[in-house]
Amino acid sequence: MNFKTVAFERSFGISSQLTESTLPEIAFAGRSNVGKSSLLNKLFNRKGLAKVSSTPGKTATINFFSTDDARFVDLPGYGYARVSKTEHERWAELIEGYFNQERNFALVCSLIDIRHPASALDENMVRFLQDAQLPYLIVLTKGDKLSQQKCNQQRSALRKQLSIDDDTPMVITSSLKGSGIDNLRREIARFVENGPRNL
Repeated sequence: MNFKTVAFERSFGISSQLTESTLPEIAFAGRSNVGKSSLLNKLFNRKGLAKVSSTPGKTATINFFSTDDARFVDLPGYGYARVSKTEHERWAELIEGYFNQERNFALVCSLIDIRHPASALDENMVRFLQDAQLPYLIVLTKGDKLSQQKCNQQRSALRKQLSIDDDTPMVITSSLKGSGIDNLRREIARFVENGPRNL
């Protein structure tokens, strides 16, 4: 899988605008301040591909990026409080509307900040992925902020908190230092090669 050929495709503000799913899709979901845009830029080695802001919660649309053989889906961050109730509802509709469509789900990457226990919203997202039997993995972000020993302890604690079995990958990453990114690329390629799943 060639991560170097990625290009921005389109943004959508409501789920009814979403176009037909014609390629395997890898979706990225997480809290607004989890570092999703930075991770995507590091994944593709393209600094300005996904917009990074000093203010969490700037991703207010579903953004699609395409390669030759897959489509990457940047979902709006959830849980950020400093927007209106109407805007929260629109973001929720976007995320739920995306997952409620018949799409070629190859993988959902659920991003969690390794420095903290998973939030209630993180727990809800993982529980939804488990109940829906969607292929998923956990991406633990900001691994550079902790020692290797503490990272391993946190990974074990989060696996227990979220009731994640040993077969589900949990990849520790750092967008700053690039650690874990190659591992994440390998996992994504493996899921894409296994074929998408339609729900």
